[in-house]
Amino acid sequence: MSQDSAESSPSSSRDWFFPSPSFIHSTSNSPQSPNYPRKFSTIPRHSRSSPTDSKPPKTSTFRSVSSSGSAAYGDQKYGRGRRRIELIRRSEKTAKQEKEGPVLEQKRVVSKAVSGVKTAIGEMGIRVFGQRVKIRWQMASYIAILFTAFGSLVHKNFSLHNQVIDLQDQISTMTIRLQACNTSDTFDTISILQESDHLSSKGLKILALTVSIALLSMPLFVFKYIDYISKFRSSYNCSEMVSLNKQLEYRVDVLLSVHPYAKALALLVATLMLICLGGLALFGVTDDSLADCLWLSWTYVADSGNHANSEGMGPRLVSVSISFGGMLIFAMMLGLVSEAISEKLDSLRKGRSEVVEQNHTLILGWSDKLGSLLNQLAIANESLGGGIVVVMAERDKEEMELDIAKMEFDFRGTSVICRSGSPLILADLKKVSVSKARAIVVLADDGNADQSDARALRTVLSLTGVKEGLRGHIVVELSDLDNEVLVKLVGGELVETVVAHDVIGRLMIQCARQPGLAQIWEDILGFENCEFYIKRWPQLDGMQFEDVLISFPDAIPCGVKVASRGGKIILNPEDSYVLQEGDEVLVIAEDDDTYAPGALPMVWRGSLPGDFIVPKLMEKILLCGWRRDMEDMIMVLDAFLAPGSELWMFNEVVESERERKLIDGGLDLSRLVNITLVHREGNAVIRRHLESLPLESFDSAKRLPYREAMVTRGQRGSFSRGSWIGEMQQASDRSVIISEILDPRTKNLLSMSKISDYVLSNELVSMALAMVAEDRQINDVLEELFAEEGNELHIRLAELYLHEGEELSFYEIILRARLKREIIIGYRLANAERAVINPPNKNERRRWSVKDVFVVISEKE
Repeated sequence: MSQDSAESSPSSSRDWFFPSPSFIHSTSNSPQSPNYPRKFSTIPRHSRSSPTDSKPPKTSTFRSVSSSGSAAYGDQKYGRGRRRIELIRRSEKTAKQEKEGPVLEQKRVVSKAVSGVKTAIGEMGIRVFGQRVKIRWQMASYIAILFTAFGSLVHKNFSLHNQVIDLQDQISTMTIRLQACNTSDTFDTISILQESDHLSSKGLKILALTVSIALLSMPLFVFKYIDYISKFRSSYNCSEMVSLNKQLEYRVDVLLSVHPYAKALALLVATLMLICLGGLALFGVTDDSLADCLWLSWTYVADSGNHANSEGMGPRLVSVSISFGGMLIFAMMLGLVSEAISEKLDSLRKGRSEVVEQNHTLILGWSDKLGSLLNQLAIANESLGGGIVVVMAERDKEEMELDIAKMEFDFRGTSVICRSGSPLILADLKKVSVSKARAIVVLADDGNADQSDARALRTVLSLTGVKEGLRGHIVVELSDLDNEVLVKLVGGELVETVVAHDVIGRLMIQCARQPGLAQIWEDILGFENCEFYIKRWPQLDGMQFEDVLISFPDAIPCGVKVASRGGKIILNPEDSYVLQEGDEVLVIAEDDDTYAPGALPMVWRGSLPGDFIVPKLMEKILLCGWRRDMEDMIMVLDAFLAPGSELWMFNEVVESERERKLIDGGLDLSRLVNITLVHREGNAVIRRHLESLPLESFDSAKRLPYREAMVTRGQRGSFSRGSWIGEMQQASDRSVIISEILDPRTKNLLSMSKISDYVLSNELVSMALAMVAEDRQINDVLEELFAEEGNELHIRLAELYLHEGEELSFYEIILRARLKREIIIGYRLANAERAVINPPNKNERRRWSVKDVFVVISEKE
């Protein structure tokens, strides 16, 4: 029977086919159709094999029941095979048409878009002269349409590509099902599956390569578009001065400047993008998986030499590109790391780092007194094993450290830390841990006094504005006494002031009237010898001050801090004063841990040789040079000197100008009672100017005996009495010459001169600042000793307290001085050059001479 008849006959095998038992047996073992007979294709094996397959076709293993049944079955088998072939061909043709159809449609859309662009460009060219602005907007719109069309085409291309892939998958699946009907085609099915997977992965690789290229090209299009927009705006609106690209550059600059980690974050993002894009590109040109390609991309970025093993043009091109990008990223990373390290080292070098200290001494400012101040603080901290001193000034840190290294003294374990900054800025003050400092010293600037004090006042305001508060007190050096009240008003209880010019001026006056007093002040103010200390001793409660004087073997009591009077310090109190609970004793001792009260000794008081009254004689004083606080010195001299005394003022200031300056300074010449001003113009270093002065007529206090002898021996045989230099020597022998020295190193040169005494102004002020910084209570003591009223230091002759050759202990001399309401703190022997303050072995007797002198604290005469 033919195929057509078999298909059209109502009694065909499609409706009445009954397989033979052997056929049923052979098909029942098929894994694909366990419950019903499977219809097999009768296409020969050689027609389905590859061209290279040379195996002979296999014979059919099926057996028919009868000839008619076999014929019907054969016709049915071949008819179904042909129909399947036609179905496959039809599906392939349909898939090809469906694959080519979108492409043709895409071409038509592109041609339409291109023709539209050409038409638009033609229309724009026609109206270019009349409507320039309109043409630019139309051009921008067409470009936008072009980009939109291009984007839609790309989207359609990807969507059609995905549809083609789906159709290919369906075709492959149908082919696999068709060829899998024969159990002997197992190997062919596996190869078809592998080919299907290969086609699917190939599509993904093409997609990955396309995406990577598109992402790499996107920044270029964005930059070009931004540049075009900027140029279009500048040409359309001339009033707009800032272009879009400059605005973007500014925003990026601000972002990198404001956020400290923006550079590192941008580098990290660039690295991740390079790894991802490189991995996608490698996935598109190699057969590796996406994960392996990403890892390989990272190895190319981390080590540019890994791309040498790449094979093929595509992998090599991609690997070289990734390696080049990795080198750029590595170079930028090195630049960022180098810049960060340089900034940190520069910050450390310039002193911008924070000081993490507490209980340190903070010095704000820089002046010539800093060296002496550091030396005194180092001596004071020696007993504690050293301390921490922080210096902050508006100077470079390296310059400050270099200048401090040149200072010729031992720091004794004290560390000096320098920082650059302004004391007027709270951030800089916090940088030096100002709230944790135990003392803050504000140095005065060199130059104008009013400006210096104004800056000190602003510094005090900044210190009082610290939110965390201050643990220590503030010691402020001022240049003008008139500004002291204002600074104390602003600082309140936290501030202690030291007026440098006032202190030096009063010291000059005291030393001029009492030669040798400057050396005693050096010993008392400095920490190298003995200084003032205040401490409470409960075992002394209920004891009279007369007994307290001889209760300390290693110290000399000078006063009492009375608790009942708000902690006021009373220098040289009465003998009958009884110490109360809470009172503290002011002493002169070597250190705060070197003295303690002992057992009360038995001391014989005795009596004074006689009731001597030191007469107040007229004096003639020559004052060379000019000081800013000259009016203050004149008023102090008027209070100290006897009536009829003369003050000769010898300087280069014009006489009329002097009076104006003195009056502007607050001096009332009519109120001078004891002195008369004599003005002379000249320079003290020019010989002919000095020759016009009666140098031999000037005198001050009586020269000390041992120096008179030395000078007398020195002047014999040097120069004749008729020469000018001889007259100068005679004048210097009869007068007291006091010199103010700013540099402490200059005092070594004075040993060869005839200067009676000198005042180390900067060093003495530094000593006072250091002492007040260590204990602010001492400032009240110093203010009273330098004031016009109250107690002061005096040098007394020994003949006021004893007879020639009398043997007495130091305790006995102390009690004798109490008869005159004086406190003896030391002595200087006739053949000695320096005084001894707080002598040891106070209860040991020794023989004294009337040429010896004693250092006492007594009320001003």
